[in-house]
Amino acid sequence: MFRSLHMKLVLILVLMIISVMAVVGTFLINSVNTFYLDSFYEQMQNVFNQSSTMDSLKEAAAEQGAPGLQTVIEARESALGIDDYRNYYILDAEGRYLEGSNPNITLTRTSNIVAAMAGELGARSSVSDSMMDIAVPIDKEGDGSVDYIVYITDDKSEISDLSWRFFQIVMQAMMFGLLAAILLSFLLSKTITTPIERITEGARSIAEGNFDQDLGVQSSDEIGELTRSFNYMARQLKSTVGEVQGERDKLNTLFLHMTDGVAAFTTDGRLIHMNPATENMLGVRMEDQLTFDEIFADLDMVSSDETAMRSFLTSEITRRDRVLSVTLAPYGALDGEGGVIAVIHDITEQRRLDDARREFVANVSHELRTPLTNIRSYTETLLDAAGDIPIDTEKQFLGVISSESERMARIVTDLLTLSKLDYGRMELRMTRFSLSDLLQKVANAMRLTVQDNGHEMIVDAPDTLPAIVGDRERIEQVVVNILSNAVKYTPLGGHIRLSACVPAENRVRITVEDDGVGIPAADVPRLFERFYRVDKARSRAAGGTGLGLAIAKEIVEQHEGKIALASEYGKGTTVTITLPTNLAPNSEEGPV
Repeated sequence: MFRSLHMKLVLILVLMIISVMAVVGTFLINSVNTFYLDSFYEQMQNVFNQSSTMDSLKEAAAEQGAPGLQTVIEARESALGIDDYRNYYILDAEGRYLEGSNPNITLTRTSNIVAAMAGELGARSSVSDSMMDIAVPIDKEGDGSVDYIVYITDDKSEISDLSWRFFQIVMQAMMFGLLAAILLSFLLSKTITTPIERITEGARSIAEGNFDQDLGVQSSDEIGELTRSFNYMARQLKSTVGEVQGERDKLNTLFLHMTDGVAAFTTDGRLIHMNPATENMLGVRMEDQLTFDEIFADLDMVSSDETAMRSFLTSEITRRDRVLSVTLAPYGALDGEGGVIAVIHDITEQRRLDDARREFVANVSHELRTPLTNIRSYTETLLDAAGDIPIDTEKQFLGVISSESERMARIVTDLLTLSKLDYGRMELRMTRFSLSDLLQKVANAMRLTVQDNGHEMIVDAPDTLPAIVGDRERIEQVVVNILSNAVKYTPLGGHIRLSACVPAENRVRITVEDDGVGIPAADVPRLFERFYRVDKARSRAAGGTGLGLAIAKEIVEQHEGKIALASEYGKGTTVTITLPTNLAPNSEEGPV
């Protein structure tokens, strides 16, 4: 109950009122007692300090003794305040009772009486004493001896009654004060606690995720300033949490869709996060709850020393016929609250490209070295045997040198063409032309070569074929290249067919078929790779470089088309080229 601020404020105010009233009551009662005590002695001294009074007392004592003293005292009762609470007594020199206003009392020899017996005025008392008294020594002869003692005492009954009355008044005032304090404290505490309760409720709502809090400011004091600060904090929290949530969503989206794998582990190797890319690369699932050692059995987890240095380790592993690069990096605190993040990158294609690049360099070197070796050998022979070689032999040697030079030039030209296509530096002269005319022209140019090899070529390119937009020279190069391969790899007496058709709207298809040696199924997927040849010895004998199909593929794709090859070993090969007809020209229109 008293844990609430409201009740604490009420209790504090009530205790404060009680304390104040108690202090005030005590102070008043003590002040009354002190006042009466001072008044008593002041009154007594005012009477007994008068010379007439003392002379009368001495004269009465000398003439009449104790009765005379009683008569003088009774004459001055009003001045001395003699009443029911205050009495006077006439004592002898030994402090024995002689006369008095209350003969039934049993006197106690007080310190004041003792002082009077010694010839001194006994007028000493304190608030804590049970009575007030004064003892006046009387020397009737004036010789310094004490003959009688006038003793006046007050039993403080009046003071006690008055003090009790004061106490009752203080208690009544305290009760009324308590009631007023309780009411005022409730009102005051409500004015303080109500805004705090609203702020508390708002804070609870914020803790539950509701940041749309705007508490009304009802005062300009510290509570109002606290409310304004709370509203500002709520707005800032909403903004900050929104930004954090946005970044969190971005990271979740990034982790979910990134191609690299990410897996997080605690310091003891427990898996706490894994994105789909990791599952695909490693063939595991998050639900399996695997540990670091179970997932990366061939890797060591980052040690505590490496975690302290914030270093990372990179290793390569092989999973599911893939080469994976795994980078292990520590995260979080160094006191065991952090862990290790594994970033997994599939470098299979990179390794394949590295191998292809090395193979490409080796192939280029080999392709250039062969004609260079032949040129060098024949040139050295001509130089060493100059004038001694028959003219026919010399012409034969020079013919070989010329043929090998042309071969080198074709290789360099093909490499430059591929380089331009790779880096987008080849500018295609896009014009509109007749595909039927182009195919007829290529067939007529190749007809003599076809006949020399004993082949039969059939051309099916009707005049109804639509005109297409493209680089006529490059498309012609592609068709010539494919026809040349068909002539080269078709045995004597074979058949070659060049045809074209319209398979769909805004599309044309060019097909080159032969019944030649065909290609093994295992080699078909790699035919469009650079320098790749099924039978390297026979290809070189036929003058091939292994770049023709690669160039054809690049040119067709530059025209937003597709090229495909189907072959059956020992039965023949079919190459299909599909080109769009609705490309935009960038040069003047050619012949239709």
